Amino acid sequence: MNNVHIKVIGVGKIKEKYFTAGIAEYQKRLRAFAKVDLVQVRDEKAPESLSAAEMEQVKAVEGARILEKIKDSDWVIALAIEGKQRDSEVFAKEIADLGTYGHPDITFVIGGSLGLSPAVMQRANDTLSFGKLTLPHQLMRLVLMEQIYRAFMINAGRPYHK
Repeated sequence: MNNVHIKVIGVGKIKEKYFTAGIAEYQKRLRAFAKVDLVQVRDEKAPESLSAAEMEQVKAVEGARILEKIKDSDWVIALAIEGKQRDSEVFAKEIADLGTYGHPDITFVIGGSLGLSPAVMQRANDTLSFGKLTLPHQLMRLVLMEQIYRAFMINAGRPYHK
């Protein structure tokens, strides 16, 4: 499983130390299973009230920054409320299968406050949703890192999962 390379691309900075510490802890734990890179792309400054066209423009600019960080060989999973939901065991099997069947470079993408651009969604090979709730992007990165770690622990037959 050590041939797997996980990349998490997130829009915006992580400001709170407790998020940074939690994410770093899961990154450290994951070293036993995979190479894990965390990539931050700058968020586009936007006023509170935007027109639909302005929202699309912000997403397009952020989307272009995201796409610059994705290689042609990456298997891209976009996190989106409307994405596919699955339980931890299914997620773990999908991660294992990607590594086994020629897609060891797995990139997860977390958009900014307005979500992901259509261009990023088109580039995605798959989508992932953790439910209908809207979560702050900082918290979403921590939750995703925990779920990736959980997937590797399930695949390794380790007791963490219970």
